[in-house]
Amino acid sequence: MIGRGEAVKHEKTGRISLSPDLVEAGLSPLAQRSAGSRGREVAEEPCSLRTPYQRDRDRIVHCKSFRRLKHKTQVFIAPESDHYRTRLTHTLEVSGIARTVSRALQLNEDLTEAIALGHDLGHTPFGHAGEDALDDVLFALGEDGFRHNEQSVRVVEVLENEGRGLNLTWEVRDGIRWHTGDRLPATLEGRVVRVCDRVAYVNHDIDDALRAGLIRQSDLPVAPIALLGATGTERIDTLVHDLVDTSDLVGDIAQSDGVGEAMETLRAFLFETVYARSLEEAGEDRVRRLIGQLVGYYLEHPEALPSSAGVAGGDGIDQPALVRSVVDHVAGMTDRYAQRTYVELFIPKFWANQ
Repeated sequence: MIGRGEAVKHEKTGRISLSPDLVEAGLSPLAQRSAGSRGREVAEEPCSLRTPYQRDRDRIVHCKSFRRLKHKTQVFIAPESDHYRTRLTHTLEVSGIARTVSRALQLNEDLTEAIALGHDLGHTPFGHAGEDALDDVLFALGEDGFRHNEQSVRVVEVLENEGRGLNLTWEVRDGIRWHTGDRLPATLEGRVVRVCDRVAYVNHDIDDALRAGLIRQSDLPVAPIALLGATGTERIDTLVHDLVDTSDLVGDIAQSDGVGEAMETLRAFLFETVYARSLEEAGEDRVRRLIGQLVGYYLEHPEALPSSAGVAGGDGIDQPALVRSVVDHVAGMTDRYAQRTYVELFIPKFWANQ
């Protein structure tokens, strides 16, 4: 027999079955197990080969929102180089780092991977500029602001699968929702993703900024670099080992004080310099204008929204529902689709052909 000795062949069907208990054997007592899951909003028959968290991972990887991440900006808007990060490559880096940490701590690697792969599904086009622009537009309309973590949950609960959502487990949705914000995820696996998200973007955004010439190595804060390492590889290695060692010591997901402060100093440096300069070079005003005009157009022309939005034109349309549908549509756009749509709607044809 090829495969694991724990597998069981069903007598009638002849199919191989592998129980979650066997797959998750050997995990830490602090790990989240499938048997302890709060389940899905709609109950499903279990899979004979995959745990619920493995199924969640697969649903995320196969969904349309995940594929669109390859054409969504991480930091640099419409970069000419092929070597800058996108939301997709960022997501894969987070997943890899988080899986390493979870495996070392004997946590549920499948749950960690599912959360990591889904955490940025709701990000807007044009990175930080797009999120800030959509946030401002919503406030101007008297609505609550835009947060990509909340939108990511909306993607997996409502928008994907023709409005039926992906029906993910509660633990995966909780980890996606609180990978950023003022609350910690309920599971240690979710907390691993929350920290590893920062580990990934702090270091790869520095790498991209150096490559783009936005900063020089000598611009980086001296003390954090001396502690964490001169290269991105060295810094990630230091951060991962510190995260594993400290978490194992305290029984929670934590960094040592010195290493945690060093990472936060680098993160603050990014917001103060790299992100501000990248927005300036890309033309933040143009991004805000593009997002604002697209939202305004669809509010005035709801018939132009895709049929999946579930909003039709005419009198008596529910305004909050319309705003929600417009935000869903614009937030889901890739950079290039948003630019192409803007040109089609607002640039006279004879100008666009010049």
